[in-house]
Amino acid sequence: MSKNNDFIYDEEEFRKAAKKSGKFFKKFGWIIIVVIVVAILAMNSTYQINEQEQAVLVTLGKPQSVTDSGLHFKIPFIQNVIKVDTTIHGFTMGYNTDANGYVLDTDESLMITSDYNFVNVDFFVEYKVTDPVKAVYNSQNPELILKNIAQGCIRSVVASYDVDSVLTTGKSEIQSNIKQLIVGKLEEQDIGIMLVNITIQDSEPPTAEVMEAFKAVETAKQGKETALNNANKYRNEQVPEAQAQADGIIKNAEAQKEQRINEATAQVSRFNAMYEEYVKNPTVTKLRMFYEAMEDVLPDLKVIIVGTDGVETVLPLDSFTGSSSTAE
Repeated sequence: MSKNNDFIYDEEEFRKAAKKSGKFFKKFGWIIIVVIVVAILAMNSTYQINEQEQAVLVTLGKPQSVTDSGLHFKIPFIQNVIKVDTTIHGFTMGYNTDANGYVLDTDESLMITSDYNFVNVDFFVEYKVTDPVKAVYNSQNPELILKNIAQGCIRSVVASYDVDSVLTTGKSEIQSNIKQLIVGKLEEQDIGIMLVNITIQDSEPPTAEVMEAFKAVETAKQGKETALNNANKYRNEQVPEAQAQADGIIKNAEAQKEQRINEATAQVSRFNAMYEEYVKNPTVTKLRMFYEAMEDVLPDLKVIIVGTDGVETVLPLDSFTGSSSTAE
């Protein structure tokens, strides 16, 4: 037994314990190593892909895409996994946002129009990854490439419109043309991302005075549109009413026309019937017509007979008129 200050130990017991430990590690050490290796391999043989993710599985330097979500297996130390977020991402162009809110970036927003005017236009660009392998290996920074493409396309399209269109009426058409141009450029670059949407956030002249002038123009245009809408509304109300009146007049005219035609047809039929009777016996028909005419004429007729002695006598015509006239 040895004694060294505060520590006392038995050399024989220490040798026995060391000998036992050596036998234990010789007997079970390889089992412990195998368990540790298996645990490490098991931990590195699976990976999880979420709903909004895709993965690039690299096998000895050869990549392939894994698009199905859930649990997947890989060969440890031989296969490597790179996960890619496939949700929609976005970035601003022409402005920045910070604690103070909206901050204009004139280096990106200031543009020239086809009529040689300057204008500040800012955009918001949305994109997402469509091919994870190309997004990882075809470019180092696909978002930066998209931003450079968008800047070129925006300036090209804006330069083809006048300042009035950029500030007021042509925004939707400009957005559509820019999007179409960017989509074509991305297909040429083939970097594994696609443009979801690009939106004009704001467009304004570079000076306050010009801005107020364009606001006045915009207000006038809105007033014009309101006046046109009111005029169209009035027209839509009055035209049907006038059309209804015209239809009524036409229907009345048609009814009168039919009435006149029917009356004329009836008179023709009556005349033809009379003519047929006249042909059969002209004398009788003439007498009947004469009597009928006399019945219409004689009630208002006075017969004056002038005698040889110059005395005028009005004959009573009671037999014709049925009145109680007396002679004078």
